[in-house]
Amino acid sequence: MGARLALWLQFPGGSGLLGLAPLLFIFAIFYFLLILPQQRKQKKWQAMLSELKTGDKIVTSGGLRGTIISLKEDAVTLRVPPDNLKLEVSRGSVVSVSTAEEGK
Repeated sequence: MGARLALWLQFPGGSGLLGLAPLLFIFAIFYFLLILPQQRKQKKWQAMLSELKTGDKIVTSGGLRGTIISLKEDAVTLRVPPDNLKLEVSRGSVVSVSTAEEGK
């Protein structure tokens, strides 16, 4: 036991890369299981927001369902049934879209 300890004390840099391997492995797992899927989801959501158009039926993060009647750079005006209320919500609150063609 004492010989191993003395050998380790003489060459401490030899196991540095070997000690770093588990950390690199854990980072790779986090990247492929957490970070990469979140980046893909974010890009898909940004693409959906950029493709919004008048007539699309949307659902907001607050649960409002309505039809887009006008678009602004950072906001969307909705017509919400049953009383055809006009509401303006931010584009960032849109979570899902169904186009007018899908409903037919």
